Amino acid sequence: MTDLNFDVVINGGGPVGMALAIDLAQRGHRIAVVERYPVPQPVPKGQNLTQRTMEHFNFWGCEQDLRAARLVPKDYGIGGLNTYGALLSGWHYDFLQREMVRPYYDRDNERLPQYRTEGVLRARASQMDGITLFYGWTGKSLTHDGTGAHLIIQHHTGDDADQCLTGRFVVGCDGSRSMVRDGAGISETRRDHAMKMVLLVFRSRQLHDLLSVFPDKQFYNVLHPDLKGYWQFFGRVDLGESWFFHAPVPQETTADNYDFRAYLHRAVGAQFEVEFDYIGFWDLRFAIADQYCQGNVFIAGDAAHSHPPYGGYGINTGFEDARNLAWKLHAALQGWAGPGLLDSYDSERRPVFASTARDFIENFIEDDRAFLERYSPDHDLDEFRAAWTARATGAREVNSFEPNYRGSSIVTGGPAGHPSAKGSHVFDARAGHHLPPRPLSDGHSVFARLSRDFTLIALDMADAEIASVVTAAQKLGVPLTVVRDTWQDARRDWAHRMILVRPDHFVAWAGDNGTDAAIALGRAVGG
Repeated sequence: MTDLNFDVVINGGGPVGMALAIDLAQRGHRIAVVERYPVPQPVPKGQNLTQRTMEHFNFWGCEQDLRAARLVPKDYGIGGLNTYGALLSGWHYDFLQREMVRPYYDRDNERLPQYRTEGVLRARASQMDGITLFYGWTGKSLTHDGTGAHLIIQHHTGDDADQCLTGRFVVGCDGSRSMVRDGAGISETRRDHAMKMVLLVFRSRQLHDLLSVFPDKQFYNVLHPDLKGYWQFFGRVDLGESWFFHAPVPQETTADNYDFRAYLHRAVGAQFEVEFDYIGFWDLRFAIADQYCQGNVFIAGDAAHSHPPYGGYGINTGFEDARNLAWKLHAALQGWAGPGLLDSYDSERRPVFASTARDFIENFIEDDRAFLERYSPDHDLDEFRAAWTARATGAREVNSFEPNYRGSSIVTGGPAGHPSAKGSHVFDARAGHHLPPRPLSDGHSVFARLSRDFTLIALDMADAEIASVVTAAQKLGVPLTVVRDTWQDARRDWAHRMILVRPDHFVAWAGDNGTDAAIALGRAVGG
């Protein structure tokens, strides 16, 4: 058996695993990625990519490649629609209007099938000398101790001898049935909605023609009173022919005993030609690991948490896992991580997912169920119209989705609280929150000057005022970049003269005193 050594071994080369590998390799580490499938599987899931996710792709050096990989033309919009009864019922309003929070992020959002996203990440990883890719291999067993972890991998054909990959850390990005999670002895908690769902992938030019009445829309959600708040969800794969569809079906449904064509026709409210490419099923449930790390072993993405594909939260949450974990593993490998830094991955990311599942996805179901039970155009048209219009004018699901680490053990200042997916979008630089982009005096966004490690933004500050922070960084061995500026607009919007920015571009501390900043830096690295 061959024994190979790396800094980090990643089991699972889907989007989260590959993103983590890229992030770490950019920081100079040797990474192994083990992935069963030589090419991405062409299932059109994980399409919506938020503005925050596109900041990651810019950081990973492949944003433009990702935008070029979209299947729908660049000049066609990526919006969504909520409808009542059927797609063509006449009752509809714009849904998940992410453009409303665009000013608070450095990049525009995007939409494309997950297999296209995976292709871009694989291409980027192949360009990096620090990444060794084991395509066609899967993790077989895992052992770990206080100094490292060992992953035995096997080739899926069985033709090659097993190999042992040894790393200072092993990370499981290997999906909801994670071998790494099980091998590390990490349990998970599940909430089952006892609902069987179908995934249909199909082709229909006629459906494209029918939905041309909704220009610039790429996904469509049907709320039907019989389905108790569970969605019938259509999404474009390309512009003109290819589609996917999620919806509840009876528990006894199989690919052969149900009229899926008629189901699609009822959901749209019209008949059209359909050619099916794929029919599959999944159970609607939520799962979250009871911890995200065990010794030198970590989990991320679907290995750590899984939920129904409502609102595009899954893939975006997984990318944020990768970004949070990467800089903390880097700090440990470089020797400047304090004793509490690696533990903060669990204490920051796990509550954020729990909030995402509870406050957004499950809340979608409960809120829609309550609406459908209370209002009906057949029962009281005027009452229904007023309630539907009120829904159409609100966008709380977008405005309030602001994952943050308020109250984290490595964040200093700000109001008491705990990490959550619920927040608000403001330009103040707030401890534990994503740094809002603002232009500096040269007209460029501050994001162009943020480093891969810690950044201290100093507005109208003399050398003596920041000397204590620089000295603290040197003593701790923490790489620190100082960004100086005199731009009063940025100071006004951020409401502080000094901002300590973490490597993942969240605010570790904000204030006006260099001594306080020095203390905050020590805490931010887990000291």
